Amino acid sequence: MGISRYNSEGYSDPTSHAALSGIRKEERAAKRAYRPLVYICSSFAGDRSGNTQKARRYSRFAVKNGAIPFAPHLLFPQFLDDGKPAERAIGMYMGMVLLGKCEQLWVFGKTISTGMAAEIEKAEKRNMPVRYFTENCEEVGLS
Repeated sequence: MGISRYNSEGYSDPTSHAALSGIRKEERAAKRAYRPLVYICSSFAGDRSGNTQKARRYSRFAVKNGAIPFAPHLLFPQFLDDGKPAERAIGMYMGMVLLGKCEQLWVFGKTISTGMAAEIEKAEKRNMPVRYFTENCEEVGLS
C-alpha cells in the first residue's frame, strides 16, 4: 500500500505525506545498512603478538563481509593482564557476557584453545550460529 497525499477526508495533506515518505526512506536505508554483531573467537595465549595481529585481520575480514566484529582479546588486554589468572577470569567472564549480545560466533584457526572451547560451548547452548574459518579466512564446515 502506497503513501497517499490525501487525508481520510480527501483533502491534500503534503506535510503528513512528506513525513511518512521520510520515515519509509529511513527504514529502507536502515535495512540496507544493517550489520550483525559477530564475536571473533581465536587464540590469544602463546604468541600474543602474532595472535593479536591475526585477530585484527579476522576483524577486518568481518567488516569486509558486512559484520560488526567484537574481539574481546583485542580490547581486554588493554587493561587486564591475561598472565594473571584472576584478571584472565574477569576477562573471560566479560567476554561471555558480551557474547550474549552478539548474533553469531566466528571461530578462526585450526587450534581450539581452552578459552575458545568455552566460548563455542556457550554459543551452542544459546543456539547461536557458529561459523568456522581457517587462518586465511576461508569458511569451512564442521569436521
